[in-house]
Amino acid sequence: MALKIYNSQTRSKEEFIPLEPGKVSMYVCGVTVYDEPHIGHARCYVAFDAIHRHFKAKGWEVLYIRNFTDIDDKIIKRANETGIPWQELTQEHIDSFTWAMDQLGVLPVSQEPRATEHMPGIIAAVQALIDKGHAYTVEGGDVLFSVESFSDYGKLSGRVLEDMQAGARIAVDERKKSPWDFVLWKGSKPGEPSWDSPWGPGRPGWHIECSVMSQEFLGATFDIHGGGEDLVFPHHENEMAQSEALNGVPFARYWIHNGFVRVNQEKMSKSLGNFFTVTDILKTVKPEVLRLFLLSKHYRSPLDFSDQALKEAGQGLERLYIALRDASPADGKPIKQRLTSPGEVAWLEEIDQAAAEFEAGMDDDFNTPRALGALFGLAKIANKLAAEPTAAPKRTMKDRLGDERAATARDALLALAAARLKQLGGRLGLLGEDPVEFLQSAAAPAAESPDPDEIEALIAERAQARQDKDFARADAIRDQLTDMGVLLEDSAQGTRWRLAE
Repeated sequence: MALKIYNSQTRSKEEFIPLEPGKVSMYVCGVTVYDEPHIGHARCYVAFDAIHRHFKAKGWEVLYIRNFTDIDDKIIKRANETGIPWQELTQEHIDSFTWAMDQLGVLPVSQEPRATEHMPGIIAAVQALIDKGHAYTVEGGDVLFSVESFSDYGKLSGRVLEDMQAGARIAVDERKKSPWDFVLWKGSKPGEPSWDSPWGPGRPGWHIECSVMSQEFLGATFDIHGGGEDLVFPHHENEMAQSEALNGVPFARYWIHNGFVRVNQEKMSKSLGNFFTVTDILKTVKPEVLRLFLLSKHYRSPLDFSDQALKEAGQGLERLYIALRDASPADGKPIKQRLTSPGEVAWLEEIDQAAAEFEAGMDDDFNTPRALGALFGLAKIANKLAAEPTAAPKRTMKDRLGDERAATARDALLALAAARLKQLGGRLGLLGEDPVEFLQSAAAPAAESPDPDEIEALIAERAQARQDKDFARADAIRDQLTDMGVLLEDSAQGTRWRLAE
């Protein structure tokens, strides 16, 4: 099945064909480092991490660039408010972002350029746009891009320049030829950070930095440009305009945009008081729980954040880890060659179908909910296999397989289902922990966990009480453990425990 991507520019799914066979070039707009990373950032970069991982799983080489905007008005304002030098402020928040991405299992990208590292290239690009008649200088040391000089302006967002001008509600700047002209270079005020340029001391506009950095690492034309849907206009529209005006060739071939995070059906924002940082969320849930939640909706759909949604994600992840815990590891010998009876082949087909469903989901515009559904399908198969020896007579493994090898075959199939579950979970950045440790650890590092030795001692006391037929005492111990947040699971192999999610 061909990999298909929804291209924001054409508003349709297209088969993905990279410029260079076997290689993918991708630029995703990074954060402006004036504050802590929040769940909106997490949603974006976990989504593109899933995309990154899928390309790698297909055996393609991925050149993935994600930038830091480390100078702009917000950074200068925050530095003035806090009294922290702007360089220290930006480094602090770059470190916070790096920590958050590491916690969420986001793979390192190929390069993470900073705007301040590329001033010579930015200045050269601005000068080239002036020379080509696409930009002009104005009083105050600013350089503006002339949108009317680029006939294709609006082709990404679908906006028509004439309609935009007729309904414009933007602040009037008499220096502009058109109200929609945008800043390429901004003259600095006294005391502000600045770099020397032919137009006086200043700093780059937001849009030009991404055009320059993407071109430096990926070339004038590359495969994928991505970011949040709020970047379609004006940021990505302006990037496209200035890049294609500068180079005379198409900019990005596929545009990918993820949907907003919403709280109570409203877009998350500080002004609404519904703003959540990654650090705050990880005080209450495990990183993999947050990651599964972020992947639980298609990346283009809005994602509704709530405590209940996080709880459901935690319960779902717990089910996957329980399926892994209950499977014996594979013995390293080829499994499929040993399973040849009709019943055995039927189980193999179920496992293969679930894996194929995972692949089909990811090839269909990186449909992570469909891929997650395949993981839960594999967990269900594993659970059925684990339960076979104690099932009703017509559902026993011996009846299914029809020979005396039932137990051995069951264990081999269970190991295969679990191995496939762990492998495909890893493709989504999930199921990377030891199952027992995951199930017996607290929801977050800051949470207080009951003492495992105390738990084991109570379980042993309960087992003795049951052996002595002192069922009242056994029930009391179970209730005591429940109050401690410990859930017991009695099985033929003994009593296991895990912490309630």
